[in-house]
Amino acid sequence: MSARHAILCTKLKQLGFTPDNRMRLYGEEFEVLSDPIVMGDGTVFVDAIEMRSRQARRIRIPLPIVNMANAGRTAA
Repeated sequence: MSARHAILCTKLKQLGFTPDNRMRLYGEEFEVLSDPIVMGDGTVFVDAIEMRSRQARRIRIPLPIVNMANAGRTAA
């Protein structure tokens, strides 16, 4: 993992993408199971359980949130 990706993951964790945290994405509620997983610039996932069905899924973090975390990184 590059230093840039590590900083992005840290910012996303500060935004709540941490294990055992619950959040609503794409109109569904999820319990996050993993730290953010960077697949490439702008493509970041977390492993999560969809609360209604209890199915494990890999959820893409929405691009506007990734961009916001990147913007916060460059301002620091």
